[in-house]
Amino acid sequence: MKSAVFRAAALAAVIVLAGCASPGPSRSSAKLLEAPAAGLRADAATPLNVAPDWWRSFNDAQLDALVERALAEQPNLQAAQARIARATAAAEAAGARLLPNGMVSFDATRQRFSEHGIYPPPLAGGVYTTANLQAGLQWELDFFGRHRAELAAALGAQRAAQADAAAARVLLASQVSRAYVTLARLQAQREVAQQTLAQRESLLELVRQRVRNGLDTNVELRQSEGGLPEARLQIAQLDEQIALARNQLAALTAQPPQALASLDARLAALQPLQLPGVLGADLLGRRADIVAARERVEAALQDVKAARTLFYPDVNLTAFVGLNAIGLDRLFDAGSRQVGVGPAIRLPVFDTGRLRANLHGREAELDAAVLAYNNALLEAVREAADALASLQSLQQQRVEQAAAQESAEAAYRLAVQRYGAGLSSQLTVLSAEGPLLAQRRLAAELQARSLESQVALLRALGGGWQPDAGTASVAAR
Repeated sequence: MKSAVFRAAALAAVIVLAGCASPGPSRSSAKLLEAPAAGLRADAATPLNVAPDWWRSFNDAQLDALVERALAEQPNLQAAQARIARATAAAEAAGARLLPNGMVSFDATRQRFSEHGIYPPPLAGGVYTTANLQAGLQWELDFFGRHRAELAAALGAQRAAQADAAAARVLLASQVSRAYVTLARLQAQREVAQQTLAQRESLLELVRQRVRNGLDTNVELRQSEGGLPEARLQIAQLDEQIALARNQLAALTAQPPQALASLDARLAALQPLQLPGVLGADLLGRRADIVAARERVEAALQDVKAARTLFYPDVNLTAFVGLNAIGLDRLFDAGSRQVGVGPAIRLPVFDTGRLRANLHGREAELDAAVLAYNNALLEAVREAADALASLQSLQQQRVEQAAAQESAEAAYRLAVQRYGAGLSSQLTVLSAEGPLLAQRRLAAELQARSLESQVALLRALGGGWQPDAGTASVAAR
């Protein structure tokens, strides 16, 4: 009898397999962009290694404290951890589908049996208690790999969430560093404006002396007095920008705006970097955002596989053992036992349209994931190339600017000396002041840009992120 049941089930399986709906040809057309096509050397490695705490290379204890606080307190990073927990739970649920599902149930019902029902006397017309105690087991045999594909997709989504969290950490550290550099640049420019104010006050005193001695007129005096409000206006404008920069840093580090009201940032000397001459394909494995995008491609590919398996039969194995009786006093009698086992096969015969629509949707999601990866790769290469180009150019610009500022400082000193000795007019001093102020502002601007470009390069090279065991294979690919 038992063999006949299994032979009938096998015959039914053959029949339904013959009538399986076809998923049709794949509609996915997007192709992964190879590293050389994005401008990366496949046979070279990017020589600059980035430390995980790369911001310490600026040797600024205040910056170190701000970055570490941001990494510990920023709500965006905490939300990223919550997304990891959600993806982990989804992976655990997908893994549970590969295991047998067991349950134990008990029910007891007190009822009056109908005199005109299916039960004969003495049950008919009587009031009795029916009880059922049963243990069951159900196992969906994953013959076509649907649950395995779903598990692989869920694990890929989990690894993508972990890589996303790592990329968010790198991004946050770079945002704090750049905001700190911006604050330092504004404070350096304020110092220039303060020097300008002091310079113009000294010049005004010199003009007053010359007016008293009859060497200048009130015209020169009024011109000198007009330069003071302009300098104070620049200081007030910079004070506003400094307050806004401090507020931005406070938000990035999850603090109230007034917490950093007295923060004093200074432009530190840019640490020399051994600039990489080429960008190697290993850049892909350094960038958490690229690895996350590649993990999503892998997960989408597994989703397509799972969607294809829906066209094939589900084969379930069910079994139960238990006790059933009318009357609780007879529930545990030997004659109350019941046992059953058998396979169940389900095949979607008339559901082809819905299944194909689902499959085509999954294939579209795969194409979208591939194109998102390609875009992330191109953006990553551009960011690294831009940072390299800016740093190389800024090195030369700072050399030339330093020479120009030295000449402007000397010219201004000479103009003031000649004016004080009565050998030139005030117009000469004013003409020398303009280039000097421009060079002082440019010096602070170029130094800040150098620091910002260094931050951008360190972030573009991955920010010191190292893949864990789960993402190492994808990073290697």
